Amino acid sequence: MSLTLKSRITLNDGHSMPIFGLGLYQAESSSKTIQIITDAIKLGYPLIDTAEIYKNESQFGEAVKKGIKREEIFLTTKLFTTEGGCEGCQ
Repeated sequence: MSLTLKSRITLNDGHSMPIFGLGLYQAESSSKTIQIITDAIKLGYPLIDTAEIYKNESQFGEAVKKGIKREEIFLTTKLFTTEGGCEGCQ
């Protein structure tokens, strides 16, 4: 089996998620990051991975506002341990 940017894995709930994506660890909270996200998606990266502690989740939102279809992107993010639970995620 050869892996490509379109390769996916099926999760326990039946949904599938891309295997490859762009990780935003240490990406600045800036307009440059918005452009990087936009370019990566245009190049075929189907997944964006971020985290609350990276402080760049809003750049993903800004990239989507620039005309990227949200339903075409799989977003993963992480919360800091003190933000757990349903109440902390809202």
